[in-house]
Amino acid sequence: MTIAPAGSADASERMRPITVRIPEACRIRGIGRSKTYEFIQSGDITTFKIGTITLIPVASIEDFLAPAGES
Repeated sequence: MTIAPAGSADASERMRPITVRIPEACRIRGIGRSKTYEFIQSGDITTFKIGTITLIPVASIEDFLAPAGES
């Protein structure tokens, strides 16, 4: 097994989160909590729960933000 240097793209990719909580998703997307919940309710953004914690896959946020035809 090879460990990539800390500055490499490979290392930063491994540190990227797979999921985020709603406040972080709001920050990433740059819109408010109410609008985020609207997109969740409409199914535009996928969520799942672990206990009482609601998590949003980062891939779901990226797909939502991708220009039409790219996802």
